[in-house]
Amino acid sequence: MLRRHWTCPLALVFLLTLLAPLPPFAAAAAPATTSQTTASRAAAADTTSTVPLPSLSATTTQVAHGLRRPTALAAPDDGTGRLFITEKPGTVRVYHPDTGLARTPLIDITPAIDESGNERGLLGIALPPDFAESQDVYLAYTALPDGAVTLARYRLDESRLEVLLAQEHAEYSNHNGGQLAFGPDGHLYWSIGDGGGSADPLRAGQRLDTLLGKVLRIDVGRTCGALAYCVPADNPFVGTAGARPEIWLYGLRNPWRFSFDSADGSMWIGDVGQGRWEEVDHLAPGQGGANLGWSCYEGLERFEGGTCPPGQEYTKPVFTYSPYTGGCSVIGGHVYRGSEYADLVGGTYIATDYCSSTVWALRPDGRGGYEQAEIGEMPTQVTSIGTTAEGEFYVVNDLPGGLHRVSFEREEPTCRVDRAVRSWGTGTTVDLTVTNTGSTAVTGWTLEFPLALGQTVVSDWNTDLTQGSNTITATNAPYNATIPPGASITLGYVASHTGDASAPPRFMLNGDACAVGR
Repeated sequence: MLRRHWTCPLALVFLLTLLAPLPPFAAAAAPATTSQTTASRAAAADTTSTVPLPSLSATTTQVAHGLRRPTALAAPDDGTGRLFITEKPGTVRVYHPDTGLARTPLIDITPAIDESGNERGLLGIALPPDFAESQDVYLAYTALPDGAVTLARYRLDESRLEVLLAQEHAEYSNHNGGQLAFGPDGHLYWSIGDGGGSADPLRAGQRLDTLLGKVLRIDVGRTCGALAYCVPADNPFVGTAGARPEIWLYGLRNPWRFSFDSADGSMWIGDVGQGRWEEVDHLAPGQGGANLGWSCYEGLERFEGGTCPPGQEYTKPVFTYSPYTGGCSVIGGHVYRGSEYADLVGGTYIATDYCSSTVWALRPDGRGGYEQAEIGEMPTQVTSIGTTAEGEFYVVNDLPGGLHRVSFEREEPTCRVDRAVRSWGTGTTVDLTVTNTGSTAVTGWTLEFPLALGQTVVSDWNTDLTQGSNTITATNAPYNATIPPGASITLGYVASHTGDASAPPRFMLNGDACAVGR
């Protein structure tokens, strides 16, 4: 049996399931940045909050409706305060907080779009650093007649669509990827899914002769020979026989959304799983050539029937969760680098899930690991998390098609869980003490928490405990159903393990995140 070989990051979807006149405020746009704005952004970027993640609460406020299956957001850094929103059928709409959602699309490329199936359509948008001058918009979509995943440049001043690169994707309609983003190096990055179907039938994830199941990196500011772009000379597979030189990362299933941290240039990827694990990857700047595991691994677990070429090293995800929590497709987000909530969530990565709507918060803990917590819920069926030019968060949701502003506040947890772990051989005993730190009694409780991969509960006490995949649901016994303010109850379990005997990292009591003690 092939042993897994993980390499850790150096720093450390199912989903998708006509040029309009510019609004009046755009004509008299202020300069893209001022010294005051630049200083404010720099200060926010340097802020890393020390607020414990369970003390955070994320909420949303709907600010626009009537969007047709929105898929992505981008913010021009041109002083206008606008947001550009892609719609699956092939239009780009404009939103401004003062004037709302413009009725007439900014861009309409519907004649070019194949939107058959749940996951095809106009999927991604990116604006170059020189957008204010160039007026270029980069779009990722599935193209007629055969669903090829396509990267194109749309020139606003000419209302012209220019195809740059396409990858055949005819066998299946799902797993198109579609994220576009300019990296800190000025190059354009584009994610493409593994070609669809189930269990990587094309074996694309581990192949280097196809763009399927990859993140690409290209230079769209130049042309090279017959190409409408150039391949950066330092791409990891330039000169590798049989490999596509555009590839930056491989071993991905459907990297629907990724982003770059504007403070350190690191890359965060939400990769949609097969059905057992959703994952988030975090890679240091310049970590090209990394193999993220699919289809040899799904999350941290060996994928039965997957492709595992000999001698490979796989980069380990930094966060996984099971769809048994109600999720189905991770929606990768951003590290918060705005100013309004910098003291609360500065330096914190925020993601969600298309089905469960759970808001995940992740933050490096300084010891090579990551703090994690569930800090609220998004609206139903969020497809993308975007930021304004100043770094504030918005989300769009698929059905019914809305735009929502994201807010954060501090809300102290009303519970704390202390852990006592004793491990031996292939077993572990875990005692949990749950304290009601709120001001009202808890009457009837359910405690939810994940186990490390390979742990299986053998027995439990003071609770009725059930396990689904790695997700534990523990409910009260008749004699400990009430927890008065300031009081505690204890429960515990014995579990077998396959090497990882670590304690649960997070807990939810009746749907609220608990502080985690020792």
